[in-house]
Amino acid sequence: MQKEDCFYLGKIVKKYSFKGELLVKLDTDDPEIYTEMESVFVEKNKNLVPFFIERSSLHKSTLLRVKFEDVNGDEDADSLLKCHLYLPLEFLPKLTGNKFYYHEIIGYTVEDVSFGNVGIITGINDSTTQVLFEIDRDGKEILIPLIDDFIKNVDKKNKIMQLEVPEGLIEIYL
Repeated sequence: MQKEDCFYLGKIVKKYSFKGELLVKLDTDDPEIYTEMESVFVEKNKNLVPFFIERSSLHKSTLLRVKFEDVNGDEDADSLLKCHLYLPLEFLPKLTGNKFYYHEIIGYTVEDVSFGNVGIITGINDSTTQVLFEIDRDGKEILIPLIDDFIKNVDKKNKIMQLEVPEGLIEIYL
């Protein structure tokens, strides 16, 4: 399995017990839908390695407590600390309406209600406090905050995102 065929599920943040149990910080708004998984991919040395799950449950509502097969003690568990977990893209729950996953909208054309054609989404910058659309307009990068109120329509069939951003925001990049 290749990383580009998967989505980031979370990160192993700490050990839970001396029996090899681990706590995973999930990157999701709905952690409960991931309590019945049979397996996950763990990124080790830049490779995705399948791990089978003996049992899992929510811990303090936001962490997933997981026991992997063949991880039976502190030493095994230590080797997995801070590793990232992935699942195949087909395991993502389907979204409706104007909801989308970041990877889905790469390549979408952005149109602003007032400005017109803005450009093509080349990425999503979520490393800052405010998540940003990264848009290419003829070689110039335009950054627009990803704010629900700005998103007027997401046409998944035609790969067009219609925004309504404050006047002058786009022009400061041109």
